[in-house]
Amino acid sequence: MWVFILGDMLIFALFFVVFVYYRAHDVPLFSHSQSTLSQGFGAFNTFLMLTSSWFVALAIQAARSNLGKLSARLFALAFLCGFGFVVIKFFEYSEKIHAGITLTTNDFYMYYFVFTGIHLMHVLIGMGVLAFLWSTSRRGVFNEKNINVLESGASFWHLVDILWIVLFALLYLIK
Repeated sequence: MWVFILGDMLIFALFFVVFVYYRAHDVPLFSHSQSTLSQGFGAFNTFLMLTSSWFVALAIQAARSNLGKLSARLFALAFLCGFGFVVIKFFEYSEKIHAGITLTTNDFYMYYFVFTGIHLMHVLIGMGVLAFLWSTSRRGVFNEKNINVLESGASFWHLVDILWIVLFALLYLIK
């Protein structure tokens, strides 16, 4: 799992470097395009991602304490936060598309749609992982192997959270 996580982080780091490089070459375009993004949507999605990671951390702690039902509930809450992220992203994309803004509008929006789209795919995969962790926790059988599985899945979800935090800062906040 750690090899996968580090590989994913390396790929996103390259994405971030490319974005910063091209932004430096056309600051007015990137700044103007950035100003059309909804910081409210981005901030709420950041809140959902951070909250979901908190729930996942609490779920792991509950599993280590052999509290299967609590662990399962916490994984379910994390899943719901991920679902909320997807819903917000749907509304955000819809707003842009209805305004005539697409992947081909300009370089900023190309990066915006590609990077947030790839991240959205990570969220969807992560929700599948969370569903698996929920199912595993519901059984209430915790041994070293099960805890390692839960921790591996949790590590992937934390990666998804960290990637969003960087994306939020790059796309929505950095002027």
